[in-house]
Amino acid sequence: MANERITEDFFRDNIKKDELYTKGKILLEEQASKNIKIEKLLKNASKNGNGCGKPEFIIQFKESSDLIIVVECKPNIQFHKSKEGNRYRDYAVDGVLLYSSFLSKEYDIISIAISGEDKRNLRISHFLQLIGTKEAHPIFEEDKLLSLNDYLNGYKTNETKFNQDYQELLKYSKTLNDKLHSIKIPESQRSLLISGVLIALKDKAFCNAYKFQKPKELSENLINTIKNKLMDVQNEHIAEIITTYSFIKTHTILSKEENKLRDIITEIDERINNFMKTYQYYDVLGQFYIEFLRYANNDKGLGIVLTPPHITELFSEIANVNKESIVIDNCAGTGGFLISAMRKMIKDAKGDSKKEEKMKDKQIIGIEFQHDIFALVCSNMYIHGDGRSNLIKGSCFDEKIIKHVKEFKPNVGFLNPPYKSTKIDPEELEFVLNNLSILQKGSLCAAIIPMSCALAQSGVVFTLKEKLLREHTLEAVFSMPKELFHNSDVGVNTCIMVFRAKEKHPLNYKTYFGYWKDDGFIKKRQGREDYNNKWNEIKSYWLNNYRNKEEIVGHSIKKVVSAEDEWCVEAYMKTDYSNLTKDDFEKNLKECVIYSLRGDIIKNVFEKSITKSLLSLNINDWRDFKIVDLFDIKKGERLVKEERIEGNIPLITATSENNGVVAYISYDEFKDNKKIFQDKLTIDMFFNVFYHNYEYFSDDNVHTLIPKNGSLNKYTCLFLVTILKKLQYKYDFGRQVRLQRLDLDEIKLPIDKKGNPDWKFMENYVKSLPYSSNL
Repeated sequence: MANERITEDFFRDNIKKDELYTKGKILLEEQASKNIKIEKLLKNASKNGNGCGKPEFIIQFKESSDLIIVVECKPNIQFHKSKEGNRYRDYAVDGVLLYSSFLSKEYDIISIAISGEDKRNLRISHFLQLIGTKEAHPIFEEDKLLSLNDYLNGYKTNETKFNQDYQELLKYSKTLNDKLHSIKIPESQRSLLISGVLIALKDKAFCNAYKFQKPKELSENLINTIKNKLMDVQNEHIAEIITTYSFIKTHTILSKEENKLRDIITEIDERINNFMKTYQYYDVLGQFYIEFLRYANNDKGLGIVLTPPHITELFSEIANVNKESIVIDNCAGTGGFLISAMRKMIKDAKGDSKKEEKMKDKQIIGIEFQHDIFALVCSNMYIHGDGRSNLIKGSCFDEKIIKHVKEFKPNVGFLNPPYKSTKIDPEELEFVLNNLSILQKGSLCAAIIPMSCALAQSGVVFTLKEKLLREHTLEAVFSMPKELFHNSDVGVNTCIMVFRAKEKHPLNYKTYFGYWKDDGFIKKRQGREDYNNKWNEIKSYWLNNYRNKEEIVGHSIKKVVSAEDEWCVEAYMKTDYSNLTKDDFEKNLKECVIYSLRGDIIKNVFEKSITKSLLSLNINDWRDFKIVDLFDIKKGERLVKEERIEGNIPLITATSENNGVVAYISYDEFKDNKKIFQDKLTIDMFFNVFYHNYEYFSDDNVHTLIPKNGSLNKYTCLFLVTILKKLQYKYDFGRQVRLQRLDLDEIKLPIDKKGNPDWKFMENYVKSLPYSSNL
C-alpha cells in the first residue's frame, strides 16, 4: 500500500543534510507554522475547501525573510498533477499550488511537489509565485531536488523576480527623487549622493558607525570614507572626483538637520545596495540618473541620454563579448555598456580570479568628457568591484587620448554618442568613426544612433556614411523600438549599427538588416518595462537570426547597399501578409461606415452584407506588385492652418483619425490652386491609409493614388485599404513617406489567370463582409 510517509522521510532527510540546515540558517516546520502571519494565511487554505491548510513542509530562510518554500508529497507518481489543476486533496502539484496561492499574498513562494516512494523514480516539480501575483510559474529542473542554496540563488536570479524587483527599484527612485527634491538637493547632485553612499557602505567601519552619528559628524565621515575608498583607485583625476562630493559636507540640511542624512543612507542600503548585491554588474546608478533628470531643466541636468540596461546587455551579445575582449566606450556616460560587458566577461572567466583581475585592470576602457558624469562612471565602476578601470576624462577626439587608448589594443567598441542638438555639435557618426579608429583591425563596433543617420542621402552625414564604407564594413543595422528612450523623455527613433573595423566595405557585400521594433516592453507608470517577461525570448530570437544571417519575411533581409541608400530594414524588407485575416478587412470596413455615419453621408447602419458568398483568402497564391506600377501618385499642396478658409469640402492631412479629415474648406477659394479628388485612396506621411467616397482637398503631407488602368470602385478600394495598411510598420516620425520611398514599396494582391490583379475578387470579397451594404 502506498505510504506518503516514505516520500516525506526522503525530503526530510535530504534537508537535514543540507548545509543551510546544519548551520541553522533555515527554519524547517511540518504541517503547521509558529509564524503567526503564515498560520493566518493558511487558515482557509484547506484542500477540502474548509479549515486550515497543512503543507507537509514549510521552510523559512532566516536571511531572506521574504521567501518561503512549501512542500506537498504524494506516494504515487500517478497522482503528481491532475489535468484540471484543482484536485487539491489528491494531487501533489494541485495541492502545493493551492497553498502557494494563499501564502503569496504576503511572501514569495517556491512550491515543491514530490510524488513517489522510489528515490530513483520520483516526480518533482517546482514553481515560483511572487508576492501579490496570481500565477505560479515553473522554475528549476524537473524531477531533481536541489540544495537550499541553489533554491535561494535560483530565486534571487530568476527573470520574473528580477523584473519585479527592478520595478520596485524604479518606484523607489521616484520616492527618493521626491525626498531629495524636498531637501533642496539639485538634480545633478542626486546620483552623486547615491554613488557616494554606496561607496561608503562598502566600508565596515562606516556601516557600524553612521547610525549613531550627529549630522555634521556623519557628513564628514561620509566624505572621508568616500575619499579613503576612492584614493585606492588608480586614476589621475581621482582628486577632482573626490572634490565633487564636497557638497555633502556643506549642504545645509544634510549636514545639520537631525536624521535626514542617516535615514537616506539607511534607505539606500536597504533598497538599492541590497538590489545591487543580488543583481551584480547592473547599472543601477544610471537608472536613478534617468529618473532624477526626468523633470530637470536642461541647464540643470547633466545632459546625456542613457541606454536602457537590456540594450547594453544586448550589445555584449551582438559583439560576442568574452573573457578575451578588450572593450572601449568612447562616450561612457555612467558606464552602462562597460558594466554589462564586465558582467559577461566575468561569467566567461568561470571563477578564474587572476583572469578577472586582468580584465578589470586592462580590458575595460571608457572615455567621458563631462566632469559630473565622469565622477559617476568612476564611482559606478568602483561600486561594481572595479577600482582599476581605465577611465579617461576628456574628449575622445583628443589625439593624446586616442594614442593612449590604442595601447590597450581594444577589440570591441560600444557607444551611444551625444545626440546632436545644435549646429555646432559633432555629428553622431563622427563619434562612430572615432570609436572605429581606436579598434584593432577586424574588431566589431556597435553604436546606437538616431535613425536619421541611416537615412541621410546628402549633406555632412552622407559624406560620413561614405567615409565609413571606405574604411570599414557595415555588418548589420537593426531598427529599434520607437519609444526605447521613453524613460529619459526622449522621443528620437534609433537604430543599432554594427561595423567591422578597418576592413573596407566589400563590393556587392550584403549587409544584414533586422526589424527589432518590438522588444516586449510596454509603457507603465514607472516607464517602459518587461511587464510580461518576454524580453529574454525576444532577445534570443533576434540574436539567433542575426548570427545565422537568416532572411525572414517581416523580420530581416540581407541587402547590398551604398552610402546613397537608406541603411534600414524598412526600405527593403518584404511585408508579411501571412497573418492577414477576415477581421482586418471587417475592421477597416466598419471604420469607413462609422465615418460615413458621423459625416451624414449615410443615415442608418445595417449589419447585412451585399452577397452571401463565402470567399477564402488564399494568400499563398497572391503576387507582389509595386505600388508605382498600379498607381500614379499625386501629392497635395501645402495649406497651413492660418490660411484655411472654412467651407464644405473635406481637407485631408496627416492623422490616423476621422478618415484623415481635419477641416472643411471653401471650394471656391481653393479650386484654382489645389487639386480636388474623389473616390480615391490616400496615404499620409505616416502611412495612414483611407478611402474617400467624396470630393476632397489634401495638403502636402498626403499622397493620392490614381489607378493607372481605369478607375477602381469603392469595394476594391476598401480591400486595398487593408492591404496597404500592412506597410504602415515601415514608416513613422523618423522615416516618413516620400515619393522616392514609395517607388520601392510592394503590396501582395490576389491574381487572375493572367497573373494580373484580380479586381473582381477584391470587390466580391468586400461585398461578402458584414456591413458592406452600407457602402
